[in-house]
Amino acid sequence: MATATHDNGSEGVKFIHEDDGSITAVDLETGIASFGDSKPEALTMLADALELYEGGGDPVTDEDLEEWGLDLDTAGDQELPGFMH
Repeated sequence: MATATHDNGSEGVKFIHEDDGSITAVDLETGIASFGDSKPEALTMLADALELYEGGGDPVTDEDLEEWGLDLDTAGDQELPGFMH
């Protein structure tokens, strides 16, 4: 059974220690969560998720789609790449 650290209210981060040994970090203000094999890794992944949530990051370009093997004209006919499953 997963266990969580003490809740600090509506700000900060809650850590949940999962049964498989991973750690989930949850931003208490937004509810956004991410996980990793350690607290630092979970926090790094959470920071990335929060940046994207707040509109940061770079938009996907046609070059990105080509690199990932995706063609928007026939996307409905293609199987998703492994990382998108």
